Amino acid sequence: MMKVVKFGGSSLASAEQFAKVGKIIHSDKERKYVVPSAPGKRNAKDTKVTDMLYACYALVEADEDFRVPLMKIKDRYDAIINGLNLKLSLEEEFKKITENFKNKAGIDYAASRGEYLNGIIMAAYLDYEFVDAAEVILFDKDGNFDADTTNKVLAGRLAKLERAVIPGFYGAMPDGTVKTFSRGGSDITGSIVSRAVQADCYENWTDVSGFLVADPRIIKNPQPIKTITYRELRELSYMGASVLHEEAVFPVRKAGIPIHIRNTNAPEDEGTWIVESTCQQSQYTITGIAGKKGFVSVNIDKDMMNTEVGFGRKVLSAFEENGISFEHMPSGIDTMTIFVHQPEFEGKEQAVISAIHRLANPDSIELEGDLGLIAVVGRGMKSNRGTAGRIFSALAHANVNVKMIDQGSSELNIIIGVSNADFEDAIRAIYDIFVETQL
Repeated sequence: MMKVVKFGGSSLASAEQFAKVGKIIHSDKERKYVVPSAPGKRNAKDTKVTDMLYACYALVEADEDFRVPLMKIKDRYDAIINGLNLKLSLEEEFKKITENFKNKAGIDYAASRGEYLNGIIMAAYLDYEFVDAAEVILFDKDGNFDADTTNKVLAGRLAKLERAVIPGFYGAMPDGTVKTFSRGGSDITGSIVSRAVQADCYENWTDVSGFLVADPRIIKNPQPIKTITYRELRELSYMGASVLHEEAVFPVRKAGIPIHIRNTNAPEDEGTWIVESTCQQSQYTITGIAGKKGFVSVNIDKDMMNTEVGFGRKVLSAFEENGISFEHMPSGIDTMTIFVHQPEFEGKEQAVISAIHRLANPDSIELEGDLGLIAVVGRGMKSNRGTAGRIFSALAHANVNVKMIDQGSSELNIIIGVSNADFEDAIRAIYDIFVETQL
């Protein structure tokens, strides 16, 4: 067995947290490759090191003195080093960073130093080899991640190292310029490393014990999800459930490597397994519930719409012309509804309506704002009849007016549209009928 382990910022925020991480890694000899994030918050009033670096580099770009904020960042790392009693100095590294800041090395370079420096400390603490991600995580000249070249280079490098630390979040362009993934990108790095070494498991350690059936800000102590498929995760992540960076799934999914979400502060917890496929039935009919507020529905009516070839394309062209992407598109025989993000749509609504009339000649268009979309996701829904009926019943009992309900052809998810005001009540009602009462 071989495991790649990634630790999030909260897991590495202090020397005490580092000690927990070290204990976890050393407790299992299969944990051979480690991907650290930058130090996160030590408490609610603290600032993440990555945010400190962004603020510091803003001073660089404004041609203001950045040395005092940079030294505060150094203090954060020195506190970890001293707390771990390491014989390590980052003096030369900070001299190099200062020089590169003066030469305006770029915002990506600045942000990446959080992971880079934490990687150096982690390697020293574990007595593992340090591999700079800029040498093995590669982007093309347009700034797009080069998966195939990276896999070849990274696999070749790590084949020579039995144990190594590879910082998350960044890589480099062909000219050596540092390039970062989007925020939370250390998850992606861990997935890339897992694929390169053909790991048996990718453990992603964070500050929660895996995925929950529903948002704990809405449902008190929701049940954990023990096993979830990549497809279910994709549906839930798309609708706002966030424990893992959405793009972290793709490299390991391609290689058939399972992801195990674990809690650094509660390593005894079972966590959540993310797998390609499983014959294990969900404990409940549904796997999870997630949703987002702030949508507008654009309802388009036209008699005999279903007989008009290209009608849908004409309607969507009106949104494309105005640079608006759509979220969901349920349709009937004579009606079509497009759900779009309200903040993105509001300033362009009249231009879109005009374009739809010009391109598609509908009978009428109606707009409704302040809507929420809720996804009820679960592989178990295929084998359980009447899931949609149970949802309707639960929502009616909770006096929630359903604006739209649509089931995907895969039978993996059901999307429900409700008003923003009913959003939380709707989630509570759905959770209650499928998890609490399991009627």
